[in-house]
Amino acid sequence: MRRAVFLASALVAGCSSGPALPDWQLNSSQALQAFQRDYLSGDTRAAEADFARARGELASTGREDLLARAELVRCAVRVASLEFDDCPGFLALRDGAGADERAYADYLAGRGAHAADEDALSKLVAAGVRLRMASIDPAGIAAAVELASAQGWRRPLLAWLGVQVQRAEAAGDGEAAARLRRRMQLISG
Repeated sequence: MRRAVFLASALVAGCSSGPALPDWQLNSSQALQAFQRDYLSGDTRAAEADFARARGELASTGREDLLARAELVRCAVRVASLEFDDCPGFLALRDGAGADERAYADYLAGRGAHAADEDALSKLVAAGVRLRMASIDPAGIAAAVELASAQGWRRPLLAWLGVQVQRAEAAGDGEAAARLRRRMQLISG
């Protein structure tokens, strides 16, 4: 799975030069992309509606593997936003998922390896996995902050800044912690 974070695009890949796409493919791909955008910007209500729409379109196929991929998209954006769980939506579909999907789920859980793509979300997911595994250094955290900031992704930016605040406080650097909190307040409005 080369572009594991953008699994939604894989639903459409290879079909663009052939006959017209079935509605479910186009609709689910658009809904998953909207989910990513809304989730990362911090609009939880819109993101959940987008995901439900994508899931509904995919469910119409009766294919467990496609639903599992959609759940991995959800898990990946949560990892990028430092919201760690066991990816329960995927776990319910794990038996119907392919080997690549199971390996990617293990990677998101910190139990496997995966080569990150060059896109911003894939890099942020990789940073989240490294944080989950406690194998990220301060420069990696700063890079994740800058990456989320450059993309305008409010939710992960606040999460990564929160990590920096905790580290500054642990180091006894009240000035840095206060500066980071001001930045978080600016983002939060």
